[in-house]
Amino acid sequence: MPASWKVPLKLRTVLQRVGKASVSIAGTLRGQIENGLLLLLAVENGDTKSDADWLASKITRLRVFEDETGLMNLSIRQISGDVLVISQFTLLASTLKGNRPSFLRSAPPELARPLYDGFVASLTKELGRPVATGEFGATMQVSLVNEGPVTMILDSNHRE
Repeated sequence: MPASWKVPLKLRTVLQRVGKASVSIAGTLRGQIENGLLLLLAVENGDTKSDADWLASKITRLRVFEDETGLMNLSIRQISGDVLVISQFTLLASTLKGNRPSFLRSAPPELARPLYDGFVASLTKELGRPVATGEFGATMQVSLVNEGPVTMILDSNHRE
């Protein structure tokens, strides 16, 4: 097994720069944003509040929006963009054995939900305004228009 597969993960996020995004549950619109970031968030066993705080701070400072010259030099704060956060434990899937994914690294709901909520609270504090969310643990329908496209994977164990 490659050594990189043995590296413990922490909060894992897929960040997508979007022109718009929305989330619905059973046909009812739950949240929507315009110009901003769609964040898919997974919580792993062993994650802590400091992981959530670090990730929220990193995301709000990450320069992934274009300035007037077309370079990615602006953060979500600088453009006053919107954020939509969706819980998605499947980001921690292991497909090492067989064809059925294993989700053993995902924190159980009673541990994951407080960290998900803490991440949303930290992100709200960092931005100085509320963020849109889905519903933790629900089956959701997510729609987005990816701008760029810009898609990045961040995790709190690899604080790059």
